[in-house]
Amino acid sequence: MIRILTDSASDILPAEAELLGVTVIPLNVTYEDGAVIRDGVDLTPGEYYASLAKCRKLPTTSQPSPELFEAFFREAADAGDTVIGIFLSSQLSGTNQAAHLGADLADVDNVYFVDSENVCLAEALLVRLAVRLRDAGKTPETIVSALEEAKKHLHLVAVIDDLKYLRKGGRLPAAVAVAGGMLGIKPLITIKEGKVAMAGKARGLPGAYVTLFKQLEAMGGVNTEFDYVAAYTTSHREVEPILNYLDHNLHLPKPIVSQIGCVIGTHAGPGAFGVAFFDRELHVAL
Repeated sequence: MIRILTDSASDILPAEAELLGVTVIPLNVTYEDGAVIRDGVDLTPGEYYASLAKCRKLPTTSQPSPELFEAFFREAADAGDTVIGIFLSSQLSGTNQAAHLGADLADVDNVYFVDSENVCLAEALLVRLAVRLRDAGKTPETIVSALEEAKKHLHLVAVIDDLKYLRKGGRLPAAVAVAGGMLGIKPLITIKEGKVAMAGKARGLPGAYVTLFKQLEAMGGVNTEFDYVAAYTTSHREVEPILNYLDHNLHLPKPIVSQIGCVIGTHAGPGAFGVAFFDRELHVAL
């Protein structure tokens, strides 16, 4: 049997993981008072954002321990199963490295590793593609090869509503955050070569939505042969303009709608929203 493993930065919550038949290893979030929660396990995203708004100091995020991976890999090996592990970008987290260390500790050779070179809703799309290929009876080697090709055509574009969270996390100078906030600047971010990069900026939320819509085509257009996702942090209202545009302007089928979880939401902040998709150049035998 093929087991598919991922981390909670994919924002696949337990109920969805059960439906997909995948295992999710949680990352950790540590509050300023030292309290630690497991991403996607101990608090719902909604509960977490309510607590985040009250924090004077931004919580920190950390990777799972190698021992968590070791236990999973050892159990899978004992059952005679193969594991395909799909993890958030190794440029953004040590989770991939922790998984490799776990496999070394377990002393197993039944594991294939895929660095998604992405995060969040885009990482989840690779997991969903892996599930689709597994359920179609593909071999582990075929699945991994397809994922390596698919990630070249995987895109994420998101709007950051409140710059103070990037500032608190040290990812944006304080002066820039203050000036941007005063001017109502909304940056759009993407992931390039595994790292966070600017995809554009706009003044005010209406401008941010328009800029995001333009990025969909600039990034190669949405390939509707595969799942695609629209995601929000605190309110479904954040993605409603996106859903309307996809439906009424592009005449596309409705995307999966999900909520961005604790780890990614810590850095993006409440009010962030985005879209992830495979472009029209991707061709995978399903």
